[in-house]
Amino acid sequence: MKTDKVITATVEYFGSDKKRIHHFLKVYSFAKTIGESENLSADEQELLEIAAIVHDIGIKVSEEKYNSSAGKYQELEGPREAEKLLAALGYEKTFIDKVCYLVGHHHTYENIDTLPYRILVEADFLVNLYEDDSSRSAAEQAYEKIFRTKSGKNLLKIMFLIP
Repeated sequence: MKTDKVITATVEYFGSDKKRIHHFLKVYSFAKTIGESENLSADEQELLEIAAIVHDIGIKVSEEKYNSSAGKYQELEGPREAEKLLAALGYEKTFIDKVCYLVGHHHTYENIDTLPYRILVEADFLVNLYEDDSSRSAAEQAYEKIFRTKSGKNLLKIMFLIP
């Protein structure tokens, strides 16, 4: 699986918004790492990696339309933007629909029903905890309430909970 075209297209989409570009690259890196550690199938790994790259693609439209980057707006606007980008790159509709589901739910923490969905949420949390300079208490809560994969929990523990 090659992700270079999706990464390049997403960088082009965000343009000079370096903060958003660095964010998705970090989430992609953690998602890739956790997915490989959890032994996802090749299809699940591809879905996870592409979804991680485009997971926040709705931010731009959300900020323009609602003057907010809130998760609910990202989930609302992201799937349409992800679909346009991935369709232009030649991805099949069934695959795009799966990616769009993850993009449209990556801030919804109940009923996480697949491993790619779980890992995307965990990877995004790892990056957001760092970028938001979250407290140890916030990391502990995420560890208890959000994280389920062995490798995701281990990364969170190393980065935020071990003194």
